[in-house]
Amino acid sequence: MMRNIVFTRIDDRLIHGQVMTAWVHETKANEIVIIDNDVAQDDFLKMIMTSSAPSGIKVLIKSEEDSINYLTQNSDGNKLIVLAKNPTVIKHIMDGGVKIDKLNVGGMGARKDRTQLYRNISASDEERMCFKQIISDGTSVYVQVIPEEKSMNIEQYL
Repeated sequence: MMRNIVFTRIDDRLIHGQVMTAWVHETKANEIVIIDNDVAQDDFLKMIMTSSAPSGIKVLIKSEEDSINYLTQNSDGNKLIVLAKNPTVIKHIMDGGVKIDKLNVGGMGARKDRTQLYRNISASDEERMCFKQIISDGTSVYVQVIPEEKSMNIEQYL
């Protein structure tokens, strides 16, 4: 029995105030696990991420390897939100044995290697391929920035 992941989201801003508060409320989560190799090694960024979480929420910031070890442990009753900046991270932890049923895509900003995928979501060729692999592994992938918004299956835009 793995830890209880209630919501998995890709957002290149990771935790940001109002949006995270809305999702915490929606999912009744009480723990946020941020998976990011760079942030995990940066005490200043860790402090910023931790302090921008809704109050009363436990925040863990882990490297990809550490997060696989953590997320595949037995559930302790907490309801987890998993956050990463891109689909490559999610694919890596799934390959490591973490089961993700649904993947929310909340924010992937424009960069020179990315083209528009859907509205404000952009993806590189590698990231598009990665989404396709995640979908073929049986995970449903959808775009929904805030809970009030209608969710859109991403498959048709790949």
